[in-house]
Order: sequence, then C-alpha cells, then structure tokens
Amino acid sequence: PSVPRHVNRLINEKSPYLLQHAHNPVDWYPWGQEAFDKAKKENKVIFLSVGYSTCHWCHVMEEESFKNKEIGEIMSKNFVCIKVDREERPDVDKVYMTFVQATSGGGGWPMSVWLTPDLKPFVGGTYFPPEDGVHRVGFRTVLLRIAEQWKENKDALLENSQKILEALLHRSEIRVRGQESPPPSKEVMATCFQQLSNSYDEEYGGFSEYPKFPTPVNLNFLFTYWALHRTTPEGARALQMALHTLKMMAHGGIHDHIGQGFHRYSTDQHWHVPHFEKMLYDQGQLAAAYSRAFQISGDEFFADVARDILLYVSRDLSDRAGGFYSAEDADSYPTTASGEKREGAFCVWAAEEIRALLPDPVEGATEGTTLGDVFMHHYGVEETGNVSPMKDPHQELKGKNVLIVRCSPELTAARFGLAPEQLSVLLQEGRQRLSTARAQRPRPHLDSKMLAAWNG
Repeated sequence: PSVPRHVNRLINEKSPYLLQHAHNPVDWYPWGQEAFDKAKKENKVIFLSVGYSTCHWCHVMEEESFKNKEIGEIMSKNFVCIKVDREERPDVDKVYMTFVQATSGGGGWPMSVWLTPDLKPFVGGTYFPPEDGVHRVGFRTVLLRIAEQWKENKDALLENSQKILEALLHRSEIRVRGQESPPPSKEVMATCFQQLSNSYDEEYGGFSEYPKFPTPVNLNFLFTYWALHRTTPEGARALQMALHTLKMMAHGGIHDHIGQGFHRYSTDQHWHVPHFEKMLYDQGQLAAAYSRAFQISGDEFFADVARDILLYVSRDLSDRAGGFYSAEDADSYPTTASGEKREGAFCVWAAEEIRALLPDPVEGATEGTTLGDVFMHHYGVEETGNVSPMKDPHQELKGKNVLIVRCSPELTAARFGLAPEQLSVLLQEGRQRLSTARAQRPRPHLDSKMLAAWNG
C-alpha cells in the first residue's frame, strides 16, 4: 500500500470490469470519442480488448500481460488501447466478435482486436499468452509485429481490412428475391430437429463433444417440437434428448451441488469440470427449462433442480431493493491468507477435507462406514483428486475434487446396505456441512451490475 499504484482513466468508470483494469500500467481508454480522436490525430492503430468481470481467461490475460510493465509500455506507445465491458456494450462486442469468428474460426473472451483509426478491424483473436510458445505466438510478439506492419505496410493492411469487411457484409446480407416468402416453419423446424439430433451426445446429453454449454434455447426448441409431434418417433426422441441432457447436467460438476445454481460451461464431455463463473442469464433460462421438464414429465427431480436454481439466485444474486446482479466470478482466494486467486477455489474439495467434516459412523451400514465414505462414493471424490490434468492447464485444481453424481441413489444405497430414504437424509446432511464449511472461505467477486435484459 505504501507504493502508489499506477492509475489510468478507467478509474472514472462504473463498470466493475473496467475498474478491475484501472491500475494496469496501460494507458487504457473507455470506448468513446476521446480515444477515437486520439487514434485519428496520431494516426495510431486501436487495440480493443473486450471481456467481463467474472471471466477466468480475462483475469489470466490481465495478470500475464496487462499488469506487465514492459508489455504495458509497448501497448501505450504504439496503440490507442480501449477496454470494453461486453455486458455494458453488447453492440460493440457483437460487431467485432462477428469479425473474429469469421476470420479465426473461433471466438470468446477476452477478445483482442486491432482496428484502423476509423474503427475497421484487420486482426483479431481471443486470449494470447504473454510470450511465444510451441503452438502459439505471444502477445508481445503480436503487438510488435502489428506496430511494425502499420509503419511499413499500412496500405496493404488497410486494403486487406476493406476486403475482409466487404466479404463479411456480403455474407450477412439477407437477400430477398422479389415476393419470395421465407421457408415454411414446418421445414425450418424439421431442419433444426435434424441438426440437433445428428450432433446429440447419446451417452452424456448435450450437442457437442466438448466444451459443453447449457444452451436452454436448444432444449426449449425440443420441448416445443415434442408438443407438436407427440405421437411420432421424432417427437419422442426430441423429448428424450431434452430430458436426458437436463438430467446429466444436473448430475454433473457444472451444477454446484453445495451452493446451488449452475456454472457457465463444462470443459469436458461429461459436464464434469466447469469454468466456475455463474451468470444470471444461465440461471434464468435454466430455471425455466427445468420447470418445463417437470411440467411435461411429472418427475420431481426436475422440480428440485428448478427450486435449487431459484434458491441460489434469491440468496446470492438478488438486490434487497429488487433486481438481480449479473454474475459471480470463477476465481477466488483459496484461504483468507492467500496472495493469489485460483479458479474454482471456492467450490472444490480435497478428500481429506471431506473426511474431516464427515467422520460420523453410519448406523445400519456395513461395518466401519462413515458419512464421508458414503458421500465421497456418491459424488465421485477420489483421494488424489478427480480432475484430469488435461482439463487443468494451470494446475489450479491439482489434488482437488469437483463433485459429480457418479451413481444412482439406489446403487449408492445398495453399496453400503442402506435404505434409499436413509441415503437421502445422509447426503443432505453431508451437503449441509460442506456448505457451512464453504461459507468460511473467501467468496468470489460479485459483479453487481444490474442489466435490464438479463433481469427480464
């Protein structure tokens, strides 16, 4: 605290994301006329960085590059650097994300785009590591190359930018030929159903191998499709795909079994290891999807999950004056004494922690069984941790467990010689104790912005 920290003009902003970057040694500007005028006047390339305050890889890029004094100097000297909160300016995000997806074949946040002084994009990507690696060019190298190209080959860059934009505009035009009407809705529905059916993961649910996002719009479509085709095999398949996906998600690690609600997405095929941020829009849409699943199937399981989501939102994302906050972060301090945040620290468990919290012998179970044994078996807890190193590139989850329901209540009960009703009480007790223990950990950052669209 005795050393005065660097301060840039983001300190005057309202967005939690922009404020997170207010002490970077980078001459950041918010999106606006002041930055555009400077770029034109000094004939400089604009470096645009878009993210949001609870985004894990945004934090990583900030720690590695934007807090690095030397990289900060390269950025400030050669570029006009603009920081945008994608939740505050979805319009800006959408324009440049379209460009990044079209030119790089992928997208996501943090989004990094270089623009001409009149805001036309010519190079874009997402996260860059700070230095060159075996498979990726480092951020420092990209900055220096682009600065050099702008000095040496500016005309070629501008021409290339113009060509890309023309191709994009051409692609996005909706061409209506004369009085031609749009394709009939039946045909559109059949095509959508076919595409979802072809990409469906029969074993784990969902519509991609990995990463897996809980995409409620797909599930809602399948419910509607079923309602219109109840007596056909296709209708039955639509319902089966939606219900199975919702069930697998609820059993998975993407579902917070201790603190309720759902994380952003799963990095693997099994819905197991998530990126741990929790977004308001996911909770809202999933609560509706699980409610519909219950209304259609009558299965209490789905009603319980809907209640679970609404409990999380009302407890952790609600403002007393009414209205809902935007999100909770993926990263947090493992303990109150920790100096650096880790992804998932608030949510993951070491086997010995669980044993220590649940030491009680279980009445009526096979000899020597503790509550910890039952709980760990049911939630897939392993002594050395249950996260594959492949899904933990920064080794933040080493030796830790992400809880995932590995077997049905009937199987767990049979394994320990218990009645299913007794098992339910034991698991509830276990979850309660872990919840109390977790409440002692430092909470992740809360993005308290209230966005009208997400609240709606």
